[in-house]
Amino acid sequence: MGFKCGIVGLPNVGKSTLFNALTQTAAAQAANYPFCTIEPNVGDVAVPDPRLDILAPIAGSKEIIPTRLTFVDIAGLVRGASKGEGLGNQFLANIRECDAIAHVVRCFEDGDITHVEGVIAPLNDIETIETELMLSDLESLEKRTVALEKRAKGGDKEAKDLFDLMSRCLVLLREGQPARLVDIKPEERRAFLGLGLLSAKPVLYVCNVEEASAEAGNAFTAEVAKRAAAEGAVSVVVSAKIESEIAMLPASEQKDYLDAIGLAEPGLNRVIRAGYALLHLVTFFTVGPKEARAWTISRGMRAPQAAGVIHSDFEKGFIRAETVGYDDYVAGRGEAGAREQGKFRLEGKDYVVADGDVLHFRFAN
Repeated sequence: MGFKCGIVGLPNVGKSTLFNALTQTAAAQAANYPFCTIEPNVGDVAVPDPRLDILAPIAGSKEIIPTRLTFVDIAGLVRGASKGEGLGNQFLANIRECDAIAHVVRCFEDGDITHVEGVIAPLNDIETIETELMLSDLESLEKRTVALEKRAKGGDKEAKDLFDLMSRCLVLLREGQPARLVDIKPEERRAFLGLGLLSAKPVLYVCNVEEASAEAGNAFTAEVAKRAAAEGAVSVVVSAKIESEIAMLPASEQKDYLDAIGLAEPGLNRVIRAGYALLHLVTFFTVGPKEARAWTISRGMRAPQAAGVIHSDFEKGFIRAETVGYDDYVAGRGEAGAREQGKFRLEGKDYVVADGDVLHFRFAN
């Protein structure tokens, strides 16, 4: 289990360069003209988790298998995309299929790379994309509420509840605010997600900067960070150019390159981790002589459902989860040591899996 994150932004902001670096391929053409990406490119990336490198030697694991995330490189949106400008309808449909949005924002000056709006203004770029997503949502909801309102007035309780939810979304959208800011009740969450609203998707702002600003950012990234904080979103700073150069190096040479330019780790690690946190995902581990493996689940998931991520039979026949927290596993140098220290637990069907749990599931065939 993971998630699909759509990489969006205006043309020529570095989306495809970032995607290429993420997937360490050249599958997405990076060129200095709009719409160089016509079909969405899809790539899986490993989620960097140093805990696996510590667990594997303790368990004598022969193989390390990280959990993975899916990124989709979506062609650049332009003003008017909600009305079909610049192949907008196709691109908006691609976004609709994603769980979250990584919004790449150009935060660097370069006279050799054209900007579709003619000026470097990150906040304006964000507004352009956000507006197109909101206009698309507005049109979608206004069409759907006409018939729904009639059913609601006719006494259909389900229709009334859905109409009330959609009406609250419409109020926000008409005020120029994205649907993700709407106040919803826990019991409305499934219906809200079912609306398929583009502006309801969680957003991670990826500030693409020049090499000199890769570590500390610049004035542009400060503007984006301020906006992100105001709306409860997250922003990260990355130089797509540096990341593409790192991706082309052998693994043995990457650390030396990072040290030479004063970076502690690739910026893409921050992008992946921020995206992972964006959808409230957590990781549990299974370890043994064969492999040490990371698994992705949604925060708050119970043990039987977590077992089902490994195999559906594990969930159907779930009996219990033999559980050791990551810190306890490491401190005890494995399951046996954790048992001796009283840190080994047997958890049942109501147990909520915690991030870092080392689990072994017992199930009936």
